[in-house]
Amino acid sequence: MSKKSIFIPTPQTKMTQSQRPITSTLLDKMEDGREFESLLKYQYQELNFLSELRKSINEIKAIRGREIICYVANVVKPSAAISIEDADDLPFYEMVSSLPADCKEIDIVLVTPGGYAHQVAKFVNKLRPRFDRITFVLLNKTMSAGTIFIMSGDEIIMSNQSQIGPVDPQVRTKTGEFVPAQSILTLIEDIRLRGDEAIKKGGKPSWTDIQILNGIDPKEIGNALNASNYSIQLVEEYLHNFKFKDWNLHSDGVTPVTAEEKKARANEIAKLLCDHSKWKNHGHAITREAAWEVCKLRITHSESVEGLDRAMRRMWALFYWVFENTPISKAFISENYCIMRAANQNNPKN
Repeated sequence: MSKKSIFIPTPQTKMTQSQRPITSTLLDKMEDGREFESLLKYQYQELNFLSELRKSINEIKAIRGREIICYVANVVKPSAAISIEDADDLPFYEMVSSLPADCKEIDIVLVTPGGYAHQVAKFVNKLRPRFDRITFVLLNKTMSAGTIFIMSGDEIIMSNQSQIGPVDPQVRTKTGEFVPAQSILTLIEDIRLRGDEAIKKGGKPSWTDIQILNGIDPKEIGNALNASNYSIQLVEEYLHNFKFKDWNLHSDGVTPVTAEEKKARANEIAKLLCDHSKWKNHGHAITREAAWEVCKLRITHSESVEGLDRAMRRMWALFYWVFENTPISKAFISENYCIMRAANQNNPKN
């Protein structure tokens, strides 16, 4: 949207700024397979990047045949203001409300490092009573609370650069730091097992383990248990009620899927996604292949829909360029709604 010229130097070329072609567009200059790099060859004047983003939205809309809303955080240059938080409630609600009244199917383009699970629940409570079918289109990272969010959809579309993550929440310790709740519970369980083993052999629990336990605030344990159970509960509920609602036959195409089987599979996936001992790291990237092979979670590959993978690459390159060249930390964008944030806010968690 800025009218001043923007110049981005690259090491691959020695062209000076004055030698670079001038353009006022981004999408029209993208080269397939080198979407982002191709944008670095130009200097930009009279550039309206909101208009470019809406062109990209329309590219995906033409392919998908449904309304598109984008909730995209700046994971390129992360800051405290990019997480899902309470302040997102009103702009998200307004963006959804701006859609045509007769709209019953939508695609949600989502990029997020995570955030607060209770805010995700508020998003879902706004969306599911209104829309018959919701598809999440994942351009890049959709981690933690974002992964909980996508479980409320009927379909999840991922490209080969998309990733989801464990949903084990983070809780604040007495020092003010945030740590994965499951890591606290795993540590306590390990200490218990070692202590039981020592007692069986006629010994005592180790002094070091006792000191570690003494250093853990009981409130931390309670918070860790509650937060973990809440994440598991949401994932199980969303999978059972939404993602699995049309799962009627097993892979043999004959055997019916019972309500008990849906609930059992939903619980299995929810517990697995919240299992710190499985993923080891809250930021572990779960690819679309791992989502199916490990979690048994059906994912639509973007390449399976003609033109969609290209359109998703172009949109992500566009957002990437905007995030690198502007102070924007989060964007709520549709065809007829736009709020872009560039605030320094704290408290990213989950």
